[in-house]
Amino acid sequence: MNEFIFKLNSDDVFAVKSTSVIEVDLISKEQYKHTFFKSMNRLYRMQNFFQNEALDLWYISLMIYYVDKKVSREGTFDNWTRQFKLYIPVLSPEKWNDNKKLLIEMITFLSGDLWEFEFRKRDLNSKEVHISKNLVNKYKNTKFNPDSYCMLSGGLDSFIGAIDLLKHSRNIGFVSHYGGGKGVKPYQEMVQELLRVEYGLRGDEFFNFHAAPIGGSEDTTRTRSFMFFSHAIILASCSQREIELYIPENGLISLNIPFTNTRLGSSSTRTTHPFYLNKLQELLDQLGITVKLKNPYQFLTKGEMLIQCSNDRFIKEFYKETMSCSHPDQVRWEKGSKEPIHCGTCLPCSIRRASILRAFKEDETLYNDPKFKKKKAKLEMKSFKIGMLNYSSLKDHFFTIQMSGRIDKDLEKYSDLYKRGMEEFNKFIKSIK
Repeated sequence: MNEFIFKLNSDDVFAVKSTSVIEVDLISKEQYKHTFFKSMNRLYRMQNFFQNEALDLWYISLMIYYVDKKVSREGTFDNWTRQFKLYIPVLSPEKWNDNKKLLIEMITFLSGDLWEFEFRKRDLNSKEVHISKNLVNKYKNTKFNPDSYCMLSGGLDSFIGAIDLLKHSRNIGFVSHYGGGKGVKPYQEMVQELLRVEYGLRGDEFFNFHAAPIGGSEDTTRTRSFMFFSHAIILASCSQREIELYIPENGLISLNIPFTNTRLGSSSTRTTHPFYLNKLQELLDQLGITVKLKNPYQFLTKGEMLIQCSNDRFIKEFYKETMSCSHPDQVRWEKGSKEPIHCGTCLPCSIRRASILRAFKEDETLYNDPKFKKKKAKLEMKSFKIGMLNYSSLKDHFFTIQMSGRIDKDLEKYSDLYKRGMEEFNKFIKSIK
């Protein structure tokens, strides 16, 4: 059991009788680097102070991400499943105790680990008190009151999502997270600038955050999306009204169906799986956080997203400026390049390539290994082809679409989406000679 005591207040003296428990000061820059409170002027422009439950949720997501990064999966009984017990200070302990089972179910599904949570009461710390007092009097005439929020990862799906939203409203709050390394950061900056110029935005619609535990080395990080979404949820809570948070993701990736049994491990993330998003929405509802999660592309393939994009000229010209690769930094190191690029062979890259092939026939994106020539890429292609054989042998896909998580409704729509997505992918596989 990996036990952690988290602290957010300087006068917190909580302790447990254990020789193995690790104490973490989440405010300390020596243990956790996060930039949420760095730009105070941005926070002062919010309409209201954060809702207590949303502030709790954000801190909890940071804590879960901390242990996810710090504790290796190697050495566990199956080299995957870890056991955690977190002692967490919150502003609303009654609500969190009432919803502990729901939180555990959601995070267990997301990470594949075993979790226990113990909540205790805390008060606002000095930084939070300072923000809440100053927020009332600062920027009274220029408060930020968006119609909705949208996740903006620097990827192709979120780029399309932003374009489609901006067709109807220029008043959107876009939230990006940068985890470390060069990774997607230059692509996020490029996408933001492209949107700003195309749609005449001021630039203050974009929120960019960095959060990373110091010395965290575990790279599966399946809880990252919870932390990513929580940044947007805490901002949205300042509206003190029902507000939508858009999480643009194509339906095939969202279902996260493994091509072969070997893809049930670290390659199988559940970032936007319907079961996970439904559980997160249920948790928000139970906590009284009036943020509504929306994925408008749940039943579209990535190629269909491109074809139906509301600004076909813009997306066709700039799709190549987005990043879909699951490990762009790794390619940069291997090639000695200054900038991260697509590997061209991982599953996200391959689904990207399939979508562009379908929508535009040709792909101008730069890929490290476009023909799957390297040894690792050849194995990847082999797994794709085995997956396509498995797909072709199935007459009924109702069980297949449930492999990564339970789906209770719209089974026919999900099954049809899966078939369209796999056919789109198969045409790409056949194009590689």
